[in-house]
Amino acid sequence: MQAPREVTYSLFPAIEEPRRSGTLEVDEIHTLYWEESGNPDGVPVVYLHGGPGEGAPPGKRQFWDPDYYRIVLFDQRGALRSTPLGELRNNTTQALVDDLEKLREHLNIENWLITGGSWGTTLALAYGETHPQRCLGFILRGVFLGTEDEIDWFIHGMRRFFPRAHEDFVNFIPEEERQDLLQAYLERMTGDDEKLSGEAIRGWVRYSASCSLLRHDPDGVEDQAADEQTSTGLGRLDVWYFKNRLFLEEDQLINNLEAIKHLPCKIIQGGHDMIATPNSAFRLHKAWPDSVLKIINDAGHSPSEPGIVSALIEATEQFKESGKFC
Repeated sequence: MQAPREVTYSLFPAIEEPRRSGTLEVDEIHTLYWEESGNPDGVPVVYLHGGPGEGAPPGKRQFWDPDYYRIVLFDQRGALRSTPLGELRNNTTQALVDDLEKLREHLNIENWLITGGSWGTTLALAYGETHPQRCLGFILRGVFLGTEDEIDWFIHGMRRFFPRAHEDFVNFIPEEERQDLLQAYLERMTGDDEKLSGEAIRGWVRYSASCSLLRHDPDGVEDQAADEQTSTGLGRLDVWYFKNRLFLEEDQLINNLEAIKHLPCKIIQGGHDMIATPNSAFRLHKAWPDSVLKIINDAGHSPSEPGIVSALIEATEQFKESGKFC
């Protein structure tokens, strides 16, 4: 008897313009861009982008059924359309958790489904553990728990699989400064030399993008590095958060998991993810026994890979049908 054939899910049709959008001033420095699409009376779902400076471009609207979900996208502090772009002042995990709660109140949402990828999983867990009563559940892709081991892997460990990309990443920094690559990159990105700052940002983004796909796409890597608006937020905030250990205590997210363990959670993980390795997803799943872990064997870190796309939409459809995952 043959096993049932697994259903493959595709993105929903493009939503050309959000139903409404706006900005939200969250302190004396930062103003966030936000938007809503889909059903205004539907189940609210918020997407937490990666980076932390990547932003939430329009294509992200396509992961949820617009007839059922009230889809909320926003750019975190310093990312994409939020201002000031790439700003490091007042930019911490705790500030982003507070921003998310301010946005929920601003949109008059009682509680919402939390979805996120990569750094977005870190923020999702930090927010949920702070405001569990505001969460309906979690869909997490490419889990990153913010530990020193994960940061060290990104800076040093990935050379075992991407030696050429890592060599380029390291060789941008003079040999005498390579004992602290994070500090060296941060100083160049935030210095007065705009040309050097741009080169450092592009070098960082190029390294990260080179390691994110199961099948390397050199043209895509260069396109991402050349996108000044996206790469400025991504590069500056990546190195800022890594340098500050993501403003978390070691293993804080695992240690505080009790606050949200009663909520449904679907974990989707690329089996060959070299940026947020499967070990972190497995650790989270073991600490959250009722969570559902789905490993996509032929995928890396990028949410654009077909197996990841299908699994993410499958999760949103499962939640739509039953309010839980299987």
